[in-house]
Amino acid sequence: MKKLIAACAALIVAAGIMAQTPRAEFKLWDAAPSTDNGVKGPEVNKDGVSTYVTEPRLTVFVPEHPNGQCVLACPGGAYFAVCHGTEGFPMAQWYLNQGISYAVLIYRLPNGHHEVPLQDVHRAMDILNEHRTEWGITSIGIQGASAGGHLAATAAIHYDKPEHRPDFQILFYPVITLEVAHTHRGSLTQLLGPDPSPQLVDHYCLEKHVTADTPPAFVMHSSNDDVVPLRNSLQYCQALSDKGVYQSLHVYPVGGHGWAFHEWFPFKYQWTAELAQWLAQLRMTQGK
Repeated sequence: MKKLIAACAALIVAAGIMAQTPRAEFKLWDAAPSTDNGVKGPEVNKDGVSTYVTEPRLTVFVPEHPNGQCVLACPGGAYFAVCHGTEGFPMAQWYLNQGISYAVLIYRLPNGHHEVPLQDVHRAMDILNEHRTEWGITSIGIQGASAGGHLAATAAIHYDKPEHRPDFQILFYPVITLEVAHTHRGSLTQLLGPDPSPQLVDHYCLEKHVTADTPPAFVMHSSNDDVVPLRNSLQYCQALSDKGVYQSLHVYPVGGHGWAFHEWFPFKYQWTAELAQWLAQLRMTQGK
């Protein structure tokens, strides 16, 4: 776990963090949320990696000429940290260049309280919905990387009311299953605790809960990912296909894990072009 987070921090330092001027920044909760994550220590934020998050927040970027789409990003970090310096803020300018609003969520880490991160996502969706007219938003999608991909897919599967259902999902090398043989074990333990019930594990094996109403998905993975097995994305996209959900799977031969928006990833300009095309097509098919 510590090795993974240290590698994340090192990549941030090497790449640099792009600085844009946000349209708005929000503290997610005015009062204490209904579920606490049990974290008492002060938040630590070093080199774009936040741990011990107890006060979640949302940063929103809005383009000069919005095309209607908005992406809510959930950075990864094994549910132990939020790596917003690699899998959050660096993508802001790219999205703005597409005319897409972009919001980065620094969510509370679960610390075994599995409801907590999703509760923060739902609150972030509420904030974005409240500003739809002001920011020219007609559809809200969710994005996540690694464990953040699990959180994003959870939001796409286990939404509690229609306004919390994302219109689409974008997943980078996501954790999807929590079956021990094929998951990222650190993410499993951080989310559900050391001894979860089989029923709770099943609830968060997202490939088992896809329906025909699951939002369209754009999914990316590397075949040589040695942190989160490729099987996660393959199973998820097969489940989406079985239910007739509009989806696009992209498997790259190299890259390992955690490449996000980095220049060193040899397929960066391929996936960004493919994602831009997919989002443009989605605007036409969804009529938003």
